[in-house]
Amino acid sequence: MSAENKTYHRFDVARRIEHLLLIISFTTLGVTGLIQKYALSSISVTLVSVLGGIETVRIIHRIAATLFILEGVYHFIHLGYLLYVQRKQATMMPGIKDGKDAVQSFLYNLGFAKEAPKMPRYNFTEKMEYLAMLWGFIAMGLTGFMLWNPIATTRILPGEFIPAAKVAHGLEAVLAVLAIILWHFYNVHIKHWNWAMIRGTMTRHQMKEEHGEELEAIDSGKTDVEVDPQTYKKRMAIFMPLSIVFAVALVAGVIYFITFEETAITTIQPVYADVEVFVPRTPTPLPTLPPTPTLNPVAANTWDGSIGAVFAEKCGLCHGSNGGLSLSSYGDVFAGGTNGAVLVPGDPEASKLFTIAAPDGSHPGVFSEDEWDRVRVWIINGAQK
Repeated sequence: MSAENKTYHRFDVARRIEHLLLIISFTTLGVTGLIQKYALSSISVTLVSVLGGIETVRIIHRIAATLFILEGVYHFIHLGYLLYVQRKQATMMPGIKDGKDAVQSFLYNLGFAKEAPKMPRYNFTEKMEYLAMLWGFIAMGLTGFMLWNPIATTRILPGEFIPAAKVAHGLEAVLAVLAIILWHFYNVHIKHWNWAMIRGTMTRHQMKEEHGEELEAIDSGKTDVEVDPQTYKKRMAIFMPLSIVFAVALVAGVIYFITFEETAITTIQPVYADVEVFVPRTPTPLPTLPPTPTLNPVAANTWDGSIGAVFAEKCGLCHGSNGGLSLSSYGDVFAGGTNGAVLVPGDPEASKLFTIAAPDGSHPGVFSEDEWDRVRVWIINGAQK
């Protein structure tokens, strides 16, 4: 075997299994999540049908999310073992050298530097991916909990947090999938095929290119100092009970997370009834009835006339009667919310419910041009009931 084909051990079986489960859970989350986000796409419609319908897709998505969270629990406990018991260095945490390596690598690729940087066990690109995964785990976990348990969320936070969580969850999912396809795939599968997470080893050529600093340390005989049996036993005597308590608490938290609120995945069974598909028109009797009298525009532009229906349609989802600012009744509108009044009769510009929901605004619920004008006239006329 030539020196360039010599292999170096990188990952044990447990790490490779962890990575395989990560691939399975992440891919499943990405596929089942994106076909829900872009539900009107023909590809999404086909995949939803193949997977057994939208209810099945949502259940698969939640199972994959549960697996993903459990992997995080395992990783957290294992990280504690490496740092406390074995006293390993936190080699995945970035430092000043990683910034220098990134600059030198950039200049080398452009031809402005003579040599590529010699990088440690994990280079700056791998550390960026790791931190991105940690951030995604936290962001997707929090927003996922809000969407999985919307009723519990709105007991603590305003209703606006639910649509905000939906937007953040979806966009973070798109970002994560694109990062894997455009960044991870290129560095691991296109630039060269990296077998480290499959075979557990890496060739000398790859080590020299991506982990030159670590390779020099190996060649010079510098390796991690093994913990002596007595010290190892003492540390494990402390670590084991603490890790068990943490593991049980975290797993209990996961179970609580996924079983807290049933309504999030409960759907109403469709009601099937015999309905006539085609009903022929009957002749208009002669003489014809007098025309239906037209509503008085002023009378119609009242809360009971039409304005209440506008608020129910555009604002009812977030501002119902389940806490916070309620716009479900005429009295609730005048009562306002925790931040004070939202309606000033006679003055639309001073009425928050009018200005915030402007057609060109960014509020989740906005009026159409016609609705906005009707609400403006209603307020100018004294906001009549």
